[in-house]
Amino acid sequence: MTAKTPKDSVTILTDMVLPGETNPLDNLFGGELLARMDRASSIAAQRHSRRIVVTASVNHVHFAKAIPVGSVVTIQAKVSRVFNSSMEIYLDVWIEDRESGEHTKVNEAIYTFVAVDNTGKPVTIPQIIPETDLEKQRFNGALLRKQLSLVLSGRMKPREATELKALFV
Repeated sequence: MTAKTPKDSVTILTDMVLPGETNPLDNLFGGELLARMDRASSIAAQRHSRRIVVTASVNHVHFAKAIPVGSVVTIQAKVSRVFNSSMEIYLDVWIEDRESGEHTKVNEAIYTFVAVDNTGKPVTIPQIIPETDLEKQRFNGALLRKQLSLVLSGRMKPREATELKALFV
């Protein structure tokens, strides 16, 4: 199985926020943004694995700024790390200023997907080779995030979390 790079999975979704997708403050519902990010990350995971993929978890979401009605929203998703059958997808969300065209980052998130066969059984997928400094940073952080998640869920003993130990020793 040939390793791939994060750029092989890049997915960019651009859409406009309509009135029916907003809360009483005329900002995009958080759940609507989560659904859009799930779709973008699903496509990125499928592009990397060339398999059916299912959402395993939403690991992190940071709503840094409200997204007003009428905004043009762009979501970029790409694989940041691969384990055996699972992969972490990192998402960045921007809005575009109508007049200047300037982009402002308003959100980021991390999703985990699992590649499966036609019966739903997890399958091994190609590894990933990060190229840019940001891709390398996100790649390295993914193992820390995975171990922390496993420890918090009780599926890994804290003493087995080698990457986390390195932070404190």
